[in-house]
Formats: sequence, C-alpha cells, structure tokens
Amino acid sequence: MATLETFDNDFEKKWCPGCGNFPILQAMKQAFVDQGLSPGDVLLVSGIGQAGKTPHFLHCNMFHSLHGRALPAATGAKIANRDLNIIVNSGDGDCYGEGGNHFLSAIRRNIDITLIVHNNMVYGLTKGQASPTTAMGMPTPIQPEGTMSSPISPLTLALTQGAGFVARGFSGEIARLTRLIVQAMAHKGFAMIDVLQPCVSFNRINTFQWYKSRVYNLEDTDHDPASLDLALARSREMEEKIPLGILFRKEASTFHDRVKRLDGPPLISHDYDRDTIAKALL
Repeated sequence: MATLETFDNDFEKKWCPGCGNFPILQAMKQAFVDQGLSPGDVLLVSGIGQAGKTPHFLHCNMFHSLHGRALPAATGAKIANRDLNIIVNSGDGDCYGEGGNHFLSAIRRNIDITLIVHNNMVYGLTKGQASPTTAMGMPTPIQPEGTMSSPISPLTLALTQGAGFVARGFSGEIARLTRLIVQAMAHKGFAMIDVLQPCVSFNRINTFQWYKSRVYNLEDTDHDPASLDLALARSREMEEKIPLGILFRKEASTFHDRVKRLDGPPLISHDYDRDTIAKALL
C-alpha cells in the first residue's frame, strides 16, 4: 500500500521558506494515500509559476505545460485515458490570467478532472506583480502606486458558468484541505478548489495571520452546497469573512457522457498505425 513516502522524490523543493505551497503539496500526497492510489494512478499537469513546480516534487506521472495551458493538456490526457486520476496544479495568474479562456472551456465541457489553484494573489515566480486576484490598490514591485484593476472572483465566475464542484481551501488547514481534495477527485465532472495561500516574499498584506483571522468553515454553518444562490452569496465573501469548504456540488453529464464516440475502451488502448502517425508528425 502506498504511503506518503511513496509519492516523494529526490528533487529539491525550491520554494521560499514558509510558502503556502508546502502544505498544499502535503495535502495532495495525503489525499492520494487516503484514496489508496499509487503513483501510476495519478497524472499531474501544471503550467508556469511557483504552483507549476508542484508535479516536479511528487513521484507520479506528470506533464509540465506552457503558461496558462495546463487545462487543455489535461483535457487531452483525460480524453485519451479516462481511467487516470488527473489533477491540475495552477496559480491564480496562470489559471485566471493567461489561462482564463481555458478555465471557462474546461467548465463548459465538464471534463472529469480536478483543478487545484494555488491562489496567493500575486505572480510569485516573476517578482510579485499583480495577478487577476490582487486587491485593487495593493502596491506591488511593478505597481508601486497600487494596482488599478479590480480583482476577479474566481468562485463566482465558476459558479455562473455552471461548474459542478466549487470549493475553497486554505493552506493553513492541511487536514481540511486534504478532505476537500479527496471529495473533488471523487466528483464526477470538473471540480475546482481555489486554495488561499500566503506568498511570504511578495504579498505582505494577505499573510497567514490575515487569512487565519478571517476564514471560517462552511461545515460549521447551515450552508447547503446544493443551493446555487447560497453558493453565489458565499463566493462573494472575501473581506472580513472568507468561507472555506464546498460552496456548491451538483453532478451533470461529463464530456465523456456527451461524446458517444468515447464509449468503450479508453482511446489509449486502441490500435493505431505507428508508421502513419510518425509521418504525420514529421
């Protein structure tokens, strides 16, 4: 049986000490172990950024794609092999900025993958400039007088576009984040978890203490994840109170259900003419 150590590898984890990516990585490994998965059962796909490094630090199948392009790569992999557990690691800039249109397309297709967005509200790899989730007026090294754009609400956006599993986690609560990842992976269809995490180098406002004083857990309230209206109301809370947990959950037909030619064995198991493919790739 797989253990946490089964998913470890020898690569040095080049994140800043205190970075929120470390507990997210820990929660992912624990979620895989809790589901009885082995490294061969999992495919991690990422884009560019600090979150994009995550697959390098796990012993399993991985694909490191271009900036903002993790979701289309993961979509292709799921179409080819629906039996794989596919998890996308992306940052708020990578997913909601460069990859914004792909984010919307993945929701519309309802492709059966899990998206984990490491949301530190800045571009952490490229010196801390404002990302799509940076609060308006927040000064950064690139916008010293404060960013002039209003932030997007990724959970509200996902809900209004029909996402079937929408959740928010916090890197400061590993056990709860682990359970969220397990639940997201069990969901049939597109599942997203927006994970709040501190960037200790470039975001001195949204710190661990800042989050800790504001987050509350929906499990401790009368929130009904079947209610879209309630989910939309909770998704807009991002100042004095920030909800954690599953905001909305509802299963619907997935991309594989809709495309009848995908019935039967996974595409990866189909016979094909290697010579013809080789010529087409020249």
